[in-house]
Amino acid sequence: MISTVAVYIGAAIAEIGGCFAFWAYFRLGRSIFWFVPGIVSLMVFAYLLTRVDSDYAGRAYAAYGGIYIASSILWLWGVEGRTPDRWDVIGAALCLSGASILLWGPREA
Repeated sequence: MISTVAVYIGAAIAEIGGCFAFWAYFRLGRSIFWFVPGIVSLMVFAYLLTRVDSDYAGRAYAAYGGIYIASSILWLWGVEGRTPDRWDVIGAALCLSGASILLWGPREA
C-alpha cells in the first residue's frame, strides 16, 4: 500500500487544485469550464483520503489537515508566486507537528 504521507500529499494537491479551479472562476474571471477539472480533482481528493491506513476517518482527516495547510503554503509560493512570510512558515510547521503527533503518536490497543 502507498505510504500515508504520499497519499496525503496527493490528496492535498488534488484538493488545492480542485478548489483553485473554483477560485479561478469566481475570483479571477476564468471560464466556467474550469469547473470540470475542479470537480474531478475534488473527487480524486476524496478517494485518496479513503486510502489512508487509519481505523477512524476523523483521525485520518485531522492528520491530513496539517499536510493540507503546509501544502497550501507551498501552493502560495510555487503557483501564486507569493513568498510565504515567517508567520506562514511558523504556522505550517506547527500544523505539521500536530499532524505528526496524530499520525505517529502511540495508541492504546
